[in-house]
Amino acid sequence: MNKITDFSDLSQALVDKTLTKQGLLKTVRQDFSMIPLLLTGVGSPKAAVRYGCAKVLMDLSEDYPEKLYPHMDVFVDMLDSKYRIIIWNALAILANLTRVDADKKFDAIFDKYYSFLDHDYMVTVANVVGNSAKIALAKPYLISGITDELLKVQHLSLTPHLTEECKRVIAQQTIKSFDLFFDQISQKENVLSFVKIHLDSPREKLRLAAEIFVKKWGNSF
Repeated sequence: MNKITDFSDLSQALVDKTLTKQGLLKTVRQDFSMIPLLLTGVGSPKAAVRYGCAKVLMDLSEDYPEKLYPHMDVFVDMLDSKYRIIIWNALAILANLTRVDADKKFDAIFDKYYSFLDHDYMVTVANVVGNSAKIALAKPYLISGITDELLKVQHLSLTPHLTEECKRVIAQQTIKSFDLFFDQISQKENVLSFVKIHLDSPREKLRLAAEIFVKKWGNSF
């Protein structure tokens, strides 16, 4: 594929589907100078462009966080998007960038990031919970605060898009996240109490996750 240097060419290729998201990712991996085009694309009114560019940026952040870190402020701004998918992408990207966050930019937006635990949509809340282990492992000094935030999921308010069953899914994800950094948590008793609440859950996967967690960590301190 010819090198893309113009945003209009990139936009048209994504709209026409002559360039797939996977193809775009491969191209950018070979030429990181295209990153500004992707950042422009996130603001496109065209869904194919907006979501295609955001998805590629999310994928890049997993393997090349150092390439995206100079643009971290853009990803913080994406948290204010009117599009939920863009917010989900931003939550994942910001978590990935904590591995290279030498300037502690994430620390400054910690409260904003975790404010999404109060979101009306299960997927948004689940994205925060699911990405928290990455943040905890990259920034161990934030683990106490992260733990306090995650423990709040037990008290989530119900909405049309966040039912009791949704809360069980989120609790299951929370237990999975805690498992990844439990050995570094100071509030171990509080976390175990949270997990034990779900030992009798009507959701089989949640019940099993709680059982495995207690068996693994219950006598570890």
